Amino acid sequence: MAAIETARVLTRRDDLDLVGVAARHGAPPAPEWTPPIPVRHLPLPRVAMYEAWHRVRRPRVERACGPVDVIHATTIAMPPRSRPLVLTIHDLAFLHYPAYFTRRGRSFFRRGLARALDDADLILCSSRSVLEDCRAAGFEERRLRHVPLGVDVRPATKDEVDRVRRRHRLDRPYVMWAGTVEPRKNLTGLLTAFRGLPREVDLVLVGPKGWNEDLDRLVAPVRDRVKVLGFVEAAERDALMAGARAFCFPSIMEGFGFPVLEAMGQGTPVVTSRGTSTEEVAGDAALLVDPREAGEIGDALRRILDDEALAAKLAETGRARAAGYTWDRTAARVADCYRELGGRS
Repeated sequence: MAAIETARVLTRRDDLDLVGVAARHGAPPAPEWTPPIPVRHLPLPRVAMYEAWHRVRRPRVERACGPVDVIHATTIAMPPRSRPLVLTIHDLAFLHYPAYFTRRGRSFFRRGLARALDDADLILCSSRSVLEDCRAAGFEERRLRHVPLGVDVRPATKDEVDRVRRRHRLDRPYVMWAGTVEPRKNLTGLLTAFRGLPREVDLVLVGPKGWNEDLDRLVAPVRDRVKVLGFVEAAERDALMAGARAFCFPSIMEGFGFPVLEAMGQGTPVVTSRGTSTEEVAGDAALLVDPREAGEIGDALRRILDDEALAAKLAETGRARAAGYTWDRTAARVADCYRELGGRS
């Protein structure tokens, strides 16, 4: 989604001509995942294309789109460097927490990183935290650029909040979490903390299934107070955030922290983690906790639930904080990087 939103803003510029390159797909993407630029397709399906890129450095992107000046890999799936190459690295969590990833995932990320160390001219990092990780992984300072991402928030209306609460039978106050269900998102810590909250408060979990996490087992001790909604559309997610008493995102490690900004943009008080990029994104507009200490998570949530003045202050500072993260700023920095490389061969 970050690549789509960045491309959407870049298309407004008259100094750039963008074309996407993708693997062969059997069906078009869903509307919300449709790029705002022309897309040309290479002959291989996605998994085979990534394997070919990483192992034999073929096929070149030019096979699909013709000559280009700069190549931008928006994930660590690394195409051959036939022209100056920009790479966006969203995080290097697989180096810190390999057990949180599948064996196939670890192999893919390791090979992509090795290719990036050899071939990428510029590395775009969405947070200072990721930039420091890239430096530690072996990228020289001269190749690293800090390019924060943006967030596009439309505050949900009271009617939208009321409708979504009725749809999901959310009759009681609730705390919310959103993300892909995977170990580093730390649902274990959140659910442990939640058990200590007042029984009249529910917990709403939103997001698709991921990997290496048994959500049914985690939820079982508090099943009567937890609503597992799975994937929901963005507008519904935003309304759910707006209706929550607090948003809790105690992730072990993040590259940026979209859910934190999205909740702040809805005026919802946030609890999130120290020591990862969510601290950088949230600044002083959230309560920061050690994600490995369930007691800290629970104490922070109780402070918000019990202190209306604190909740109102966090809502106000959160809205202002989220407003500073725009896709226009992201796109401008990306365009600067393209220009920087445009004269190289």
